[in-house]
Amino acid sequence: MRLATLATANGPHPAIQVGDYYVDLAAMSPGFPPTVRQLLAADQSVRNAALDLANRDDAVRIPVSEAKLHSPIPDPQKVLCVGLNYRDHAIESGLPIPREPVLFSKFPSALIGSGENIVLPRVSTKVDFEAELIIVIGKRGRPTDRDAMEYVAGYTVGHDVSARDWQLEKDGKQWMTGKTFDTFAPVGPVLVTVDEVPDIHNLQISLKLNGAFVQNSNTREMIFSVPQILAYVGQIMTLEVGDLIFTGTPPGVGIGRKPPLYLKAGDVCEVEIQGLGILKNTCVAE
Repeated sequence: MRLATLATANGPHPAIQVGDYYVDLAAMSPGFPPTVRQLLAADQSVRNAALDLANRDDAVRIPVSEAKLHSPIPDPQKVLCVGLNYRDHAIESGLPIPREPVLFSKFPSALIGSGENIVLPRVSTKVDFEAELIIVIGKRGRPTDRDAMEYVAGYTVGHDVSARDWQLEKDGKQWMTGKTFDTFAPVGPVLVTVDEVPDIHNLQISLKLNGAFVQNSNTREMIFSVPQILAYVGQIMTLEVGDLIFTGTPPGVGIGRKPPLYLKAGDVCEVEIQGLGILKNTCVAE
């Protein structure tokens, strides 16, 4: 399934993408789980019912080209991120290859959907771009080396927008504050369930800035794989259904360029991951 969260006049609605349309599940069945997160937490019979609704003749269909979207999971309990998870990116950053995953976090208030604007804060002049694969958690618990993939509901496309001056130039360095300004976590357009992704470790990942490639790599270049990330996090905390885990960015980010390349008002960012879709956002000044 390809699940989305529609922005409607009645609030966020869970939806399934069927071809060139989104089917608004909440509009068709008031008793249906009201969020994608709750749909993931429900048993298989409820998800089967969602597919049945999507195929009905009277399905409420919104063309993909006309839909307004939130993040597929607009209400996660946690948004975790892995830094320096592509070997070439660590090298371009002048940092050693990590021996364990480097973790930081964003807050849900940073989330936006495809088509929404990235707001460049007045207090930063060095806002950077980072294309990322996101793991979406589908089961509550603490993953281990033996069962990590059982916790994956699916995957989506992410953009780890980063204010480098706040992240790297403040006293003590401030990874979290540099990463979690409002709108600094674009996600979407859809969540693709794990059964539709044959090999998560062999997908092209790229970012176009104003139509030109600035990042272009493959998820096989990740230092720590999806199960390794999950098992590492499981040593620390309980994961909840709908939690999001950004898995790191490939080389080509703005701070690693000579001269550096930072986002400005009017820039259009398109993050694409093979089979998962294109996440498109425009930058605007605060």
